[in-house]
Amino acid sequence: MRTAELSRTTKETDIYVKIDLDGSGVSDIDTGLPFFDHMLILFAKHGKFDLTVKVKGDLEVDAHHSMEDTGLVLGKVIADALGDKAGITRCGSCILPMDETLSMVAVDLSGRPYLVYRVEPRAQYIKDIDTDLFGEFFRALSNTAGMNLHIRMLETGETHHVFESIFKGFGRALCTAVTHDPRVVGIPSTKGSL
Repeated sequence: MRTAELSRTTKETDIYVKIDLDGSGVSDIDTGLPFFDHMLILFAKHGKFDLTVKVKGDLEVDAHHSMEDTGLVLGKVIADALGDKAGITRCGSCILPMDETLSMVAVDLSGRPYLVYRVEPRAQYIKDIDTDLFGEFFRALSNTAGMNLHIRMLETGETHHVFESIFKGFGRALCTAVTHDPRVVGIPSTKGSL
């Protein structure tokens, strides 16, 4: 079973995340930020991950701590669920349209965290969320997951559509990367470790 869970409490946030990498896309999400919930539900559904995310954050300040810390915890549970990564495909990518928008997401579970994030949505805010915070979320996630992650907006449009394309694409790219490949023997690296 490739599952992991983690609780993390600070003065700013109280977060619980559980993931099953071999699930069916069932999710139970409550971050206090409905649009962020919607994006995480899309990620789980398109990645076929069973995902629980419960967040209590200092939203009276803003959404920054809740989104960044959720990324930290989600990245850690992904890494924990993967274990030594033996037999996985390791890399995955997806180019995904959402109506007029188009995004590209590429993942390498290399153990070397690095984020390239080229997203410039038309609107600065979706409801109460500063759209810059999605970059903070993905940066935190890539750091704790040990993931090389590239996200590019190839065609812009309505801001909701931009992020829907990105989160669906991220789920699908990560699904490919974590999939077991029967042809892979041991760790998928010429170095022998990831």
